Amino acid sequence: MGRENETSVTEFILLGLSSNPVEQLVLFGVFTAIYLVALMGNLLILLLVCLDSRLHMPMYFFLGNLSVVDIGYTSSTVPKMLANYLSGDKSISWAGCLSQMFLFISFGGIECLLLGVMAYDRYVAICHPLHYGAFMSRQVCTLLATAAWVMGLTNSAVHSSLMSTLSFCQGNVLRHFFCDIPPLFQLSCSDTRANQAVTFSLGGAVILGSFLGTLVSYVYIVMAILRIHTKEGRLKAFSTCASHLTVVSLYFGTIIFTYIRPNSTYSQEQDRALPVFYGIITPMLNPIIYSLRNKDVKGALQNALARS
Repeated sequence: MGRENETSVTEFILLGLSSNPVEQLVLFGVFTAIYLVALMGNLLILLLVCLDSRLHMPMYFFLGNLSVVDIGYTSSTVPKMLANYLSGDKSISWAGCLSQMFLFISFGGIECLLLGVMAYDRYVAICHPLHYGAFMSRQVCTLLATAAWVMGLTNSAVHSSLMSTLSFCQGNVLRHFFCDIPPLFQLSCSDTRANQAVTFSLGGAVILGSFLGTLVSYVYIVMAILRIHTKEGRLKAFSTCASHLTVVSLYFGTIIFTYIRPNSTYSQEQDRALPVFYGIITPMLNPIIYSLRNKDVKGALQNALARS
């Protein structure tokens, strides 16, 4: 009978960010707008990078990869959340829940690694411009991007496989807008210590490794900027660097706080809004911060509009 109770959960209920009908209507409008902006912005960058030969450079190659990741990242959670608000049916099957978690963790891990790679690319371009062609050749760029995708997918596959072995008998209500690791741990009646250890070690290596790599690259970039003789040059470089660091800090700060801490300190009620910042807001901001403020991308966009 005890084993029956453990395996009885076949679906979960996602309560979302609010149970208030009026607030849900507002949230539906807000997240629909954010999702459309994120989708159109990243699709635009992807198309420009693919179609304009002047953007066939390492930096834009990585930006194209980031755009694909951001489209998948937001699409793994937002459409389901919007459908829940619209239909009132908040259920998701266990298979659907596991698939959603796999996709979200995959794209999150790949984004972490790509941000680290992009910071390294900028470090080489600014600090070693004469060797940039050798350090960031097509083969090296392809290898770095492939490694980010393989490592991100592998990381998520390990977490998802371990999650699939757990039993759930603590109810099926998630005070969250998608299936995430910490709230699922709290609903499980299995021993989750091994899962939590893997989250800390493997997930921590991906997240903290990428964060430290990004941080070190930007430290060297800032040191190089300080050596620029003209005040205008320094201000322009700092402006670009500051906007990048703001988005990176928002992303890594919230994702570290969510996953790299004891699960006992996680509160579904208080912490369910955190993924909005790294899983929805950041993918919307990335095209604006990294691309649409860039003169090369602006030029490519103007040429595309002129041709049309």
